[in-house]
Amino acid sequence: MAAHDPTIPRLRIQLGPAIAIGPGKAQLLEAIAATGSISAAARDMGMSYRRAWMLVDTMNQCFREPLVTTATGGKRGGGARITPFGEEVLERYRRMQRIASEAVAEEMEAFTALFADSPPPNG
Repeated sequence: MAAHDPTIPRLRIQLGPAIAIGPGKAQLLEAIAATGSISAAARDMGMSYRRAWMLVDTMNQCFREPLVTTATGGKRGGGARITPFGEEVLERYRRMQRIASEAVAEEMEAFTALFADSPPPNG
């Protein structure tokens, strides 16, 4: 997974204690759309299947319709797909991200100059 550019704000939409969608979940949706599989998307993103499945489950519970549907294995195997509703949610999220980034671009540039040269790893 590519490192995050600190000059680009990360938009997260929170619903109660759960993050309904954020950068990682949006990336996961895109990976599922590209691969047709939660497990393949998880592998591509360097995360466990369990973690990816939990993120999908949270997203599906946060919205009025599922964003991802799955099919169990069989002759043609299982798989996952982004629903038309999920495509709309992803498109609206990406649009909100662009608008937010454009709105704060000048301030982010000035704010970035305040960052330490070597920020701590995580924490």
